[in-house]
Amino acid sequence: MITSVYNLYLLFMPRKWSLSIVNRGFTYVGLFLALLISFFSFFAEVTFWQEFESRFNFIAVDYLIYTYEVVNNINESYPLPLLIGGVLVLVLIVMWLFQKFNLFRLSFQSEMPFRQRLILSVFLILITLSFPILLSNSYAESGTNRYANELSKAGIYSFFSAFKNNELNYNDFYSLLPDAEAYRLMRAELHEQHSEFLNQGKSISRRIQNNGRYYKPNVIMITVESLSADFMQHFGNTQNLMPQLDSAADQGLLFTNMYATGTRTVRGMEALTLSVPPTPGSSIVRRQDNQNLTTVGYIFQKAGYTRTFYYGGDGYFDNMNEYFGSNGLVDRGRNLKISDTYQTRRSVIPDSVVHFENAWGISDGDLLEEVIRGADRDHASGKPFYDFVMTTSNHRPFTFPAVKIKGSPGSREAAVRYTDYAIGTFLREIQSKPWYKNTVVIVVADHCAGSAGKNEISISKYHIPCLILNLPEKRTGKIDQMCSQIDLYPTLFGILGWKYESNLYGQNVLDPTFQPRAVLGTYQKLAYLRNDSLVILGPQQKVETFIYRKSDDSQISNKLSSSVIKQAEANYQTAYDLFKHGGMRQ
Repeated sequence: MITSVYNLYLLFMPRKWSLSIVNRGFTYVGLFLALLISFFSFFAEVTFWQEFESRFNFIAVDYLIYTYEVVNNINESYPLPLLIGGVLVLVLIVMWLFQKFNLFRLSFQSEMPFRQRLILSVFLILITLSFPILLSNSYAESGTNRYANELSKAGIYSFFSAFKNNELNYNDFYSLLPDAEAYRLMRAELHEQHSEFLNQGKSISRRIQNNGRYYKPNVIMITVESLSADFMQHFGNTQNLMPQLDSAADQGLLFTNMYATGTRTVRGMEALTLSVPPTPGSSIVRRQDNQNLTTVGYIFQKAGYTRTFYYGGDGYFDNMNEYFGSNGLVDRGRNLKISDTYQTRRSVIPDSVVHFENAWGISDGDLLEEVIRGADRDHASGKPFYDFVMTTSNHRPFTFPAVKIKGSPGSREAAVRYTDYAIGTFLREIQSKPWYKNTVVIVVADHCAGSAGKNEISISKYHIPCLILNLPEKRTGKIDQMCSQIDLYPTLFGILGWKYESNLYGQNVLDPTFQPRAVLGTYQKLAYLRNDSLVILGPQQKVETFIYRKSDDSQISNKLSSSVIKQAEANYQTAYDLFKHGGMRQ
């Protein structure tokens, strides 16, 4: 980057500036920064290799995300002032050598005409741009010796490759089982009473034959930003933050023991659309080659539903437009697709009906009003509809329209109250609609409001509420079994008596064969919780085992049976393998 900027500077610099102080200053500063980055990255690679035996990968990208923790860790692990001082000394020595041997002479005294500079600059820029286009970092992974593969890479190039691909190679850094054993264990876990696997080998594809009466209702899922379970009175809250949802929970089906798979919106979207455990790195929503996957939206598509993704913010953020538009989650045949504040929304939602918006987009109330208008249009078309709605108001800066709720904008508690108010208003308004009696409404969190706790993965920080309202035959009650966000739709399809082909890791919680478990993760650590047995997988083939005590959210280090560890490995290993090698495609 620095050399490209300097290249352009030299191209457009007037020749009369060659010997000027400006040119000398710009050149010295550019060289200083280039040398500083080069020396720093060299020593950073050495220490990174000592810990991970790898060139830079997504763990290095992760270090930029958790800057506070990483800087403190480095400061405690290494003599940082000495290291930085040493790097600066080396940079200054090299610059002194440049000056001593008069290596700046050509730069400061060049009389090259603009045309020649243009040809040279274009040539150098084309070479620079060709590298990321023509050369993939994976080309260095063709050998059988991992150390040789890693040594053949360039550290900085590997860093940007990891940033671009948003993933960490599971097979290189995590504990592995033989592929055949991993898939055998996974298929055994996924086997349900009325299911039949369609393929042998590396596949979890199966035909689900749910018994019972068949229903085909409209489905509206409101995915609430940062909604922790402990915001609701049902889970012990005493502030009365969500009276509307607490009241609705008594009139529908409430999951009392559901856990999110991650701590970011895109991770929740991944779980609710793909029904897959979280794999290392970022969510599949943000990765390359994530088109035409067997999503929940694809199942609705095959059942004849129109599908719409409603989001009041910028749909380019976190690659949402591309992901939802290419995975059966948006009906390409309709005008209303993705509600996008900065592009599509203004052509879909008139300014006259938008009462409030902030940096994240329009308010939850305005967004849900648009969902109602869209449902009216869908109902008029005569086709059932499936809507994925993503709210934003319960997100910093926590601002919202002036409505009669306790608290003023700017605080988390007030934003939670507003979101509850908006959803309550929505639920009341739709009851007068002709399509309401045949419409199931889901309210579920994308993730909790915070993830930091006394443990690296604090289980309580993944506990989310989930409500299914207005089910056929007015079904109500509670599901107290521990389950995961990925189990929501398989359970709903079971209740509705659907027969469908599934490539999902989620299971019907109400099936007699269901074994309670949850899958949770950060960018690096992957957790598998079965009953009170907790397995955490990490880089360097690290496997940690604990007994989890829910009463105080404690994790007590303890040796677990190999069967639980293998089941954890099977979940994450097969999920990574299927996505990486196209096994999740339609």
